[in-house]
Amino acid sequence: MVYKMQESNSDESCIEFQKTVSLHLIRQRSILDSMTKYQDACARVNRAIAKSVTSCGCLKINAEKQELPADANLVEMSEYVKSHLEGHLCAACKDKIEEEMGKSLFFLAALSTLTGINLHELIKKENERISTLGVYNLT
Repeated sequence: MVYKMQESNSDESCIEFQKTVSLHLIRQRSILDSMTKYQDACARVNRAIAKSVTSCGCLKINAEKQELPADANLVEMSEYVKSHLEGHLCAACKDKIEEEMGKSLFFLAALSTLTGINLHELIKKENERISTLGVYNLT
């Protein structure tokens, strides 16, 4: 799935988001608090996805060994590798996962702010790195 956004709007949104997070950092001004809350938020994203399988059932995980042709190169591998997911998120599970991902983003932005890293620049650099290296960034 490919997502396209207008660059100027996404740039402004990212910058605005980091500013908003910075204004709302109270207890999270402690790097230790933000680090542990970010870790907890990431775990809650995983938990919400797992609950969509185990409690709701809107998703199913059908995991098995990934069969890759011996002669497949890195570019071709995306044709063979599966996500192991079946089904589609129901509205309730989607809302919960989005909520948990939002909290995770909040604490990522908090960590960025506290360490003096511009989240927008970080995303741009990572996008450039991925675009430059392509599939070879994963090795």
